[in-house]
Amino acid sequence: MAALKGISLEEQIVRDDDSAAMIDLVGRRVIPILVKDNGQPMLESMDMVDLIESMGPPVLTGPTRPEITAMEKELLARTPKLTMPRYAILDLPEFATASARQHFIDRKRAYYDDFATLRAATGDLLQELYPVLDRLGELIESDRAINGELSKDDIRILPVLRSAAVVAELRFPPRIQRYFDTMMRRIGQTAPPAA
Repeated sequence: MAALKGISLEEQIVRDDDSAAMIDLVGRRVIPILVKDNGQPMLESMDMVDLIESMGPPVLTGPTRPEITAMEKELLARTPKLTMPRYAILDLPEFATASARQHFIDRKRAYYDDFATLRAATGDLLQELYPVLDRLGELIESDRAINGELSKDDIRILPVLRSAAVVAELRFPPRIQRYFDTMMRRIGQTAPPAA
């Protein structure tokens, strides 16, 4: 969001095993956290979006659609089994130490099957995901914005697509690929590393 507005935020990466940094700040383990200039932390992502959108001229001027919110939920129901096992093997700054990487793996074992088993099931998991991506592709109105004009729907969907892009075997439908590439250029980022 900040990149779309041309606003620079100071980013601090917290190692996965540094729960104390989050707990000291907000009383529990949670990310992202936005600390306002007055030192007050914010936890809700859409509240952060609203705050940043209030700075200067608005950029999220387009409509939102309930079907996009529904698509976000469908994607989030399917992508973690693909992405979590890959995060664990990527060179991410939150895994700067072996203990931070292991902490992530141990935390996720409570929710997911063995990561090697999930990676071995990639083909089947992708077959479950592709129909959802096909339906999302049909809803995209423009390469520059899901609804033709930037809206909160873009803020909902782009991070999910960016997360899914860590799956090396994943092939987005053409309309989603064009949208993804365009939006990543707009925010000044490249696709994440894939595994």
